[in-house]
Amino acid sequence: MAEPEGGNGPLANTPIIPIAGEPDSSAEAARAGPSRPREAAARLWQRGGGLSSAASAVATKVEAFLAGAGFDRAPWLAVVFVSGILSWFALRNEWQWIGAIALSLFVVLSAVAAWRGRPERDHVRTAVIACGLVFAAGVSVIWLRSEMVGAQPIERPMIERVQGYVLERDDQPSNDRIRLTLAVRDAANGQGRKIRVNVPLDVAARASDGQATGTLSEGAVVRMRVRLMPPASPMLPGAYDFARAAWFKGLSGTGSVLGDIEIVEPAPQTSGIAAMQRALSAHVRDRVDGSAGTIAAAFASGDRGAIAEKDEDAMRDAGLTHLLAISGLHVSAVIAAAYFIALKLLALFPAIALRVRLPVAAAAFGALAGIAYTLLTGAQVPTVRSCAAAMLVLIALALGREALSLRMVAAAAVFVLLLWPESVIGPSFQMSFAAVLAIVALHSSSPVKAFLAPREESWSSRAGRRVLMLFFTGLVIEIALMPIVLFHFHRAGVYGAFANVLAIPLVTFISMPLIAFALAFDLVGLGAPFWWLVERSLNLLLSIAHITASQPGAVKLMPQMSGATIALFVGGGLWLALWSGKARLLGFVPAALATTLLMATPIPDVLIGREGRHVGITIENEDGSRSLLSLRDSRSSYSRDNLLELASVQSEPIPLADWEGARCSTEFCTINLERGDREWSLLLARNRDLIEERALAAACERADIVVADRFLPRSCKPRWLKADRSLLLQSGGLALNLKDQQIVSVAESQGGHGWWRGEGD
Repeated sequence: MAEPEGGNGPLANTPIIPIAGEPDSSAEAARAGPSRPREAAARLWQRGGGLSSAASAVATKVEAFLAGAGFDRAPWLAVVFVSGILSWFALRNEWQWIGAIALSLFVVLSAVAAWRGRPERDHVRTAVIACGLVFAAGVSVIWLRSEMVGAQPIERPMIERVQGYVLERDDQPSNDRIRLTLAVRDAANGQGRKIRVNVPLDVAARASDGQATGTLSEGAVVRMRVRLMPPASPMLPGAYDFARAAWFKGLSGTGSVLGDIEIVEPAPQTSGIAAMQRALSAHVRDRVDGSAGTIAAAFASGDRGAIAEKDEDAMRDAGLTHLLAISGLHVSAVIAAAYFIALKLLALFPAIALRVRLPVAAAAFGALAGIAYTLLTGAQVPTVRSCAAAMLVLIALALGREALSLRMVAAAAVFVLLLWPESVIGPSFQMSFAAVLAIVALHSSSPVKAFLAPREESWSSRAGRRVLMLFFTGLVIEIALMPIVLFHFHRAGVYGAFANVLAIPLVTFISMPLIAFALAFDLVGLGAPFWWLVERSLNLLLSIAHITASQPGAVKLMPQMSGATIALFVGGGLWLALWSGKARLLGFVPAALATTLLMATPIPDVLIGREGRHVGITIENEDGSRSLLSLRDSRSSYSRDNLLELASVQSEPIPLADWEGARCSTEFCTINLERGDREWSLLLARNRDLIEERALAAACERADIVVADRFLPRSCKPRWLKADRSLLLQSGGLALNLKDQQIVSVAESQGGHGWWRGEGD
């Protein structure tokens, strides 16, 4: 490291030779005199000083690395924008959000000052400035979005009579209900608020003296008695956060209707997109029977409400759920079909072909088809993302540019996040973009390009290479999606790559074109043969899903991974995708470290729900498998599934009262667990019945952990943890690791965001 001028080191008497074209900073500083001290100091900082020299050396190495690693600024700016949004969710309050924005702007100003007048450092300076501004923009965009759309939840459960305007209707025949989103007026303060209620199908059928259920469509004014609850926070650490989702949807309460519904004003007769979507879904289900009809309706209209739970579970465990969500595969198929059909049809007319650039005209037809399909299927985030990306692809085709690129993916991501920045924390956005990134990065790599390059060979060899590449692409996608799926759902299908090799071509090239032909020929009453073929193809798809999901070891369960683990997975994946050459191989380092951390993630010994009613205890069996002991036999599949998933247990829970190692009375259950080098005693309340305080205090004194869904007196003092109503209101659900004496709470990940109702904040 060079020493400062005037030092006593070995270079102290060596003359400094100015670089060609660059003035001598020390000489200029001497000439500047006292009238320009700041400029002189800045020049000395740029040339002299050990710290400046170190920064200059680092900047030189960074410049060399960026030049040799295929650096493309646009995708990384999208990553920085996403990082800003995620930072807002991770930070706890507005002062930290302001601090993040201020720190970003400070970095920008520092970069402007530090590298001023150094053109050889322009690339690094520009990158630092751009990243600082984009990061601050990410924090600001999501903060602004939260303030604009966030709705304060109701204070407590209530039953009230409301009159509201139907904003949205969601048919869910598989659950024997429809779901209405209403705009109502608060009786207490007269302010408007938005609620969501579930209406049984028989109640909807009786609405307004037996009128058709279509009168409950968007635009109707209805009056009903409802039971409302505040949107629920996560039941356990790592569970689904409905309160956060409801906040960004503007919902202040959810619940169900009590009694009948009175229609004050029926829905207008004019049909909108939602009505067209429901009519299309019903038409498809009328033409195709059984489970195949519900899948066909999902492909045609985006309506998944009729899909049976067993079919949806099989598709999930087989790694085929992405086929049910209208996204890139479906939009791409529709747009590609429209593009090529338009291209071939227009080429049949010489008058058009000689006067119009056919790729441009075909791209316009494809764009119209894609936009129409996106609107018809509900314009969900994955569909909008796919449509935006497809529009960029069509523009590239029309201009004769490369169609698929990382820049296109980055532009589509930023477009979606500017409209719905909250979608970045949802599995839909993450899985969608992870899959697209994996595909683009894989097919833009040199080995894959060489493998797929045209050559003189037989058609069988060419088809074999394509099939092999399809399988390898599916495998890469499964690997890319596995950490995200495990983080959000705690379970993932292991054989998804094999299932997708068959399912993706089946859906893309057979099922969806047949649905399109069937709908077209229905206009002249000749669609029946096509619907018959649709039914056979989708029954084959369901067979693939059920056979794959039923194989031994088809599903991998994992406990909740930490934020550091998923960050390492994502960081490694992005590095692998966005760099080129040997530099991208460095992405395997964080990915390998994340895999190690994931394998070492402990399974919680005790899971305590947010209200203290539901408690799960993991027990290791003699054969190495695990079972879950459940305090209460719940009719709620939601509570049961959360306990099972976060405990990584596939078998049904065992009632604690039936476990031979537990002792239960009508009020409490006690159980002793050996964890680590000690034995833990648990005292768990089974109900809210009051017992004598002195007896309760004595029982608490003998226990390490006490759990109750009510407030316990101060005299109840267990040796380690008292998880009663008082604590759980502040902490939310808990996950206990007894060996390490570690407690993880829901509140740790919530901070001061508007949707969190913990009293501790």
